[in-house]
Amino acid sequence: MSASQLSPAPVAPIMSARRVSLMAAMFVAMGPIGIALYTPAMPAIVEALGTSSGMVKLTLTLYFAGFACAQLIVGPLSDALGRRPVIMAFLGLFVVASLFALIAQSIETLMAARLAQGIGASSGVAIARAVVRDLFEGEESSQIMNTIGIILAIAPALSPTIGGFMVTLFGWRSIFVLMSVIAVIVVLITRRFLHETVVADRSRLNIGALFRSYGTLLGNRHFMASSLTISGSNGAIYAQATILPFILIDELGFSSAEFGLAMIMQSGSLFVAAIIIRQLMKRHSADRLVAPGLGLIVVASLMFLTLLFREPSLIGVMGPVAIYVFGIAAVMPARSTAALAPFPSMAGAASSLMGFLQMGAGLVAGSVAALFGDPVTPLAVLIPLLGLLACLSYAVYWTRPA
Repeated sequence: MSASQLSPAPVAPIMSARRVSLMAAMFVAMGPIGIALYTPAMPAIVEALGTSSGMVKLTLTLYFAGFACAQLIVGPLSDALGRRPVIMAFLGLFVVASLFALIAQSIETLMAARLAQGIGASSGVAIARAVVRDLFEGEESSQIMNTIGIILAIAPALSPTIGGFMVTLFGWRSIFVLMSVIAVIVVLITRRFLHETVVADRSRLNIGALFRSYGTLLGNRHFMASSLTISGSNGAIYAQATILPFILIDELGFSSAEFGLAMIMQSGSLFVAAIIIRQLMKRHSADRLVAPGLGLIVVASLMFLTLLFREPSLIGVMGPVAIYVFGIAAVMPARSTAALAPFPSMAGAASSLMGFLQMGAGLVAGSVAALFGDPVTPLAVLIPLLGLLACLSYAVYWTRPA
């Protein structure tokens, strides 16, 4: 009998890598869409609702808070109940919250709606990564994470531009109509094309077991170093979302539409970087690209620091933003795969905690930024601090890699 007859045939995953990449990218994109469509409208909302810029910034902070904290629940819920029902339920919440934001007549109502939107969008990141971990490992997982990055770059690249023009042409409420339509489309696609990737086990709905899982992850050097590398790098995107509208629109005098066009420098850089990283990964392991990516983050951080000594300009602000996100594209695939790899039995919880730490870094930085009297100083100080967190965490990882 031949060796091939003795060896079992490899079991093909229930969904192809291409389908998983496309589905996961859609899920992950819901969070940034809820930010990128919204940010061009923030100055208009200040005037329309007769409130202050600080209160409108708080609506974005609450979105981040819902997004970050709800991930701690979404992942374990999907471990216990299945990926499909959980993401469909949370995206349904996103739709309802978008409709409440559409009809909001006060800043308080808008705050509540934005918090609920963040909770609904949180399912995307946690479940997308969990689905990838359910079906793929190693370099194949890193390739899928990179593909997600390519597709993910398109939505934030177009969203500020679309949001800016919609605010100009139809008013700020129109962006919530678009958010609702996008979420409904994603729900319908999910129902049709997403296969369940985990066996539901309601016994996992156990608070004690959940705390033990998170305790295991928080005490794991490998997981924490990888996750904090991601937090310091990718968290900067979320922190910048609370700062850039007020620099470009209030300080530099851009219109909402011009702000949207300027933001293409960020998402366009992420898109180009993801394409380049994909080609490099055909010849090099994803791990070898992390250090160069962090090098770009260091360069961008030093450029941000110079804003303390000079007047802001479009290139002076968006140039380092573009370089920073180019570095993120090199860091994310390998570090995301590395963080989740040792935990196949708790992929949902691991993905949730990683997402919480990532969003938490952006939430803390964004909240601190709101305390400054001007928006330029926090950009110059807080983003480099996040870059430092990423570099130090990666150094800790290599003192004793898994």
